[in-house]
Amino acid sequence: MARRPAAGAGGDYSAEHIQVLEGLDPVRKRPGMYIGSTGPSGLHHLVWEVVDNAIDEAMAGYCTRIDVTLLADGGVRVADNGRGIPVDEHPQYKGKSAAEIVMTTLHAGGKFGGGGYKVSGGLHGVGVSVVNALSARLVLEVDRDGHTYRQEYAAEPGRGRAAARPGVPQGKLRAVAASKRGHTGTTITFWPDPDVFEETEFRAATVTERLQVMAFLNRGLTITFTDERTGHKDTQTFHNDAGIVDFVRHLNHAKEPLFKDVGSFSDSGEEGEVEVAWQWNTGYHEGLHSYANGISTTEGGMHAEGFKRALTQAINRYAKARNLVKGKDASFQGDDVREGLTAIISVRLTDPQFEGQTKAKLGNTEMRSLVERATNEHFGRWLEEHPNPAKAIVGKASNAARARSAAKQARELTRRKTALDGVGMPDKLADCATRDRDATELFIVEGDSAGGSARDARDPKTQAILPLRGKILNVERAAMDKVVANAEIQSLTAAIGAGIGADFDLDKVRYGKVIVLADADVDGGHIRTLLITFFFRQMTPLVEAGRLYVAQPPLYSVEIGGQKVYVPDDAARLRVTEEHANRQLQFARFKGLGEMDPHELRETCMDPATRHLVQLDVTDQEATADERLSTLMGDDVEARRSWIQHNAKDARFLDV
Repeated sequence: MARRPAAGAGGDYSAEHIQVLEGLDPVRKRPGMYIGSTGPSGLHHLVWEVVDNAIDEAMAGYCTRIDVTLLADGGVRVADNGRGIPVDEHPQYKGKSAAEIVMTTLHAGGKFGGGGYKVSGGLHGVGVSVVNALSARLVLEVDRDGHTYRQEYAAEPGRGRAAARPGVPQGKLRAVAASKRGHTGTTITFWPDPDVFEETEFRAATVTERLQVMAFLNRGLTITFTDERTGHKDTQTFHNDAGIVDFVRHLNHAKEPLFKDVGSFSDSGEEGEVEVAWQWNTGYHEGLHSYANGISTTEGGMHAEGFKRALTQAINRYAKARNLVKGKDASFQGDDVREGLTAIISVRLTDPQFEGQTKAKLGNTEMRSLVERATNEHFGRWLEEHPNPAKAIVGKASNAARARSAAKQARELTRRKTALDGVGMPDKLADCATRDRDATELFIVEGDSAGGSARDARDPKTQAILPLRGKILNVERAAMDKVVANAEIQSLTAAIGAGIGADFDLDKVRYGKVIVLADADVDGGHIRTLLITFFFRQMTPLVEAGRLYVAQPPLYSVEIGGQKVYVPDDAARLRVTEEHANRQLQFARFKGLGEMDPHELRETCMDPATRHLVQLDVTDQEATADERLSTLMGDDVEARRSWIQHNAKDARFLDV
């Protein structure tokens, strides 16, 4: 029987307990609700919010240039040559400029049907005000009506036990100078608040990847990136006259195209506008990436659905009309025709309906009709006008259909063997005891030695261990029938329990977290990359759901002041040496996970209280992840070398 709490023992609940969060206080109280997290992804989200406002100006036809700068003191400056945020007094808020309302009020902006924007990505209206709320300081500069206006905001400490007040104006918006002749635009400079974020150091590659995609999606727009930080000096310019056609070429640059030209079309109707570009390659993976008003719809939606349907119909019609298929190959499935496809679908519409706060899926049914009609018409005509590429596409689809049939037979054979053997799990799997899936973790390790150490170090109630023999197959270069026939991949698939490829079902995954645990050296790094490639290509929903992690074992240990300190890599070893220049430090290098004592492995990799895990996240960066894995795991050695040389300065984990 439930007992009623005694009076005064925490059971009182009256009007004084009701909190009203005003202004920007809700953002400060629950930042994760607005930017996802206070880790690196949330930190970079601040940049996206400001850049996306400038992109909206570009989509409206008023902005041709955006400049993004990482400042030497840790701040970020984003400047555009759009119309500039309105600076006149807001009619509903006497004594306050429209710019101040935008910067300090949630759900204030020109994107809610007031005529400011016909097409826009930022329809929640919380963007730039959230940046202000989570910054220690922010400076707004607006060039408009022949003047440069300036206003500064800052987080002010609360009085007594009161919380800090975020984004407080430090004076009125004022004209401080005459702007350059004819120049208009908005410049926002902000410094993330270290009291909010786990870290405040921006990663240049993360920023430039996003800016490059924005330039591809907005033909003719120039976006510059400048890094003024010590040791990171860099300048890059992104501009594409061919738009998404250049985007497809970029995504395929590390692959072998099936034909030279990139096909494309654009169309419009009462529903909105659609642009599509495509090119097949000799690989085995589909690279279909969709966008709505510049927002990456990683879960697809109606526009992607319309394209897929029309693509399959058009290729089947063409193949039958040309007698290129016979018998049981008379009709291709969607997966067959999309094997090796790289395509970009970009739509623009007045009132996009996104499913969920993340905007990962477009729900407007009218866009399915527009894209399907346009694809049937334009892609069908393209096949007729390009007979050699069309024949190559049909040939590749035929091979994919045969491989799909062989893979299905291999899966069925594996299932029959499992049923006959009466054993559903791999022999080497050391499973956990609990059946509470959300509390469980599967550690994937390489080799029996590492597997033995991990078994001794684990919590058997919640942690399972699966040792693999050697490096798994590089699925980037293998057809599906080869993938499902691989013994180690069969073990991995059986342990996770949710199928593989098109058959994968996220609801059937047996563990709450899947954790890759490999040595900290170069070989371990290669194994990690092979496994990440496998999960991204064959169990994509697992990655998208944020359930794939990478453990960070140390490369060294060292005694400092009688305490053992674990050092993750050579760069960290150098920092420790510099911090303790007066000591003679003796670093011990771990030869591998199998050489670590169970308590060392538990403390550094398996104990939730002391370990460090990296969560794999492809949220709204799926095209970049696709291109990255193709570069690192594909056949183009020169592209791989070039990427490594360019990004070496951003590396966090090195083994030299």
